[in-house]
Amino acid sequence: MRHRIPWIIAIAIVLPLLLTACGGGSSSESASGPATIEEIEGTDLSRITLTAKAAERLDIQTAAVEKNGAGKVIPYSALLYSPTGETWAYVSSKPLTFVREAIVVDRIDGNKAFLTKGPAAGVKVATVGVAELYGAESGLGE
Repeated sequence: MRHRIPWIIAIAIVLPLLLTACGGGSSSESASGPATIEEIEGTDLSRITLTAKAAERLDIQTAAVEKNGAGKVIPYSALLYSPTGETWAYVSSKPLTFVREAIVVDRIDGNKAFLTKGPAAGVKVATVGVAELYGAESGLGE
């Protein structure tokens, strides 16, 4: 047992250093982290602004909302169901910036969601990285 103690101490000292090194803090990320979260006054929503490196790591992708008769169409992958049952999509009004917007789904057909309420045609919605955006907004993973 006496011979194991130095190894345990060495591991306890070196392991955190190795884990920090593996995290590889990037100079392209802000000092505050990979995302800036700003509360939107008067709502329970937040504006999420990602660094370019964070968006690359998450492989964030977007698609434009399409007009379909009186409704709109977005990729099914853009849908986010909250724990309380509401349906949302993350709208991107400018690059790397996302805000959760309530939507109403009329029907789903294959990989398309037909909306009766949602963002205007042409507006971009996140289609990849949606769960990660929700985690950042709600403080999960901190």
